[in-house]
Amino acid sequence: MRAIGIILAGGNNNRMRELSNKRAIAAMPIAGSYRAIDFALSNMANSHIQKVAVLTQYNARSLNEHLSSSKWWDFGRKQGGLYVFTPTITKDNSLWYQGTADAIYQNLTFLKNSHEPYVVIASGDGIYKLDYNKVLEYHIAKRADVTVVCTTCQDQSQVERFGVLRMNEDCRIEEFEEKPIVSSYNTVSTGIYVIRRRQLIELIERAAQEGRHDFVNDILIRYKNLKRIYGYKIDTYWNNISTAEAYYQTNMDFLKPEIRNYFFKQEPGIKTKIADVPPAKYNPGADVKNSLVSSGCIINGTVENSVLFRDVFVGNNCVIKNSVILNDVYLGDNTHIENCIVESRDTIRANSYYCGEEGEVKIVVEKNERYVL
Repeated sequence: MRAIGIILAGGNNNRMRELSNKRAIAAMPIAGSYRAIDFALSNMANSHIQKVAVLTQYNARSLNEHLSSSKWWDFGRKQGGLYVFTPTITKDNSLWYQGTADAIYQNLTFLKNSHEPYVVIASGDGIYKLDYNKVLEYHIAKRADVTVVCTTCQDQSQVERFGVLRMNEDCRIEEFEEKPIVSSYNTVSTGIYVIRRRQLIELIERAAQEGRHDFVNDILIRYKNLKRIYGYKIDTYWNNISTAEAYYQTNMDFLKPEIRNYFFKQEPGIKTKIADVPPAKYNPGADVKNSLVSSGCIINGTVENSVLFRDVFVGNNCVIKNSVILNDVYLGDNTHIENCIVESRDTIRANSYYCGEEGEVKIVVEKNERYVL
């Protein structure tokens, strides 16, 4: 493909609450065995983009470990490859990334040393499948300066989380507002952009000279009347996990057969780093209904409408309902978990009871050490 990829994966968000205390949002586990960034990386690979840069910053250790080998997404090749860039102290700069535009500016050498004419920019916290080739063809056909991939937000109350835009009949963006308190429109940006490489370099350098650091506010919104900025609308599954509630709902969506089939059985599929873990084990007395149970889990109790990530131990007489249990969690006997997200590497003592209220997700974080019963 005639494009290189940039994945913005360095941001932090307080709306994730305790979940982002020890990992980047792009490293959040999804659907049992995946990470959020796997979806953007797989879309890049499936679109035959051979050269991809991931810009990391906040709590990047877990994410960097996940990206330590590029072969899982088919980037282990002589041509192109997967590059991970973290903020670096240099002679001219000693600051962290101050925004999305500044993150690109501090790694501008990557763009200048590339030869592909176009750049696909994506965020690392979107859950979707998309052929970027189709967006690029649309971008070229419209003779656009920037193309913004957008979708319809079904829940009007969630519009405030996104950039909201309005297009004319030709799909040219006439209004663009970032995270409005209230809006009468429901077309939102997915954080995916296509732009000519030389133009991106020019806009990023100009923004840096003016002390502007945000890609949306200081480039898209600022130039919407000067540049030809078009919207490319998608109607397939897309979600953003930037809040604890959205993260919970996204994992719950994968309990629906049509969503699982769309992502994992319809080609092209989603790839991830493979862990050498034995298959899940269901002991006598285990009762599992409509749940995703990952490798390495040992189930002794009842699990309903839940997502269990790798290496979860469910003790005798446990009841897990409508919950997301992250990696390496030990649930002691007679534990009841409902409407919760249990943080990874937690040890939940026997006879514990955690229940989130309807419509509000409870995050369970136990700081106790592993103990012997």
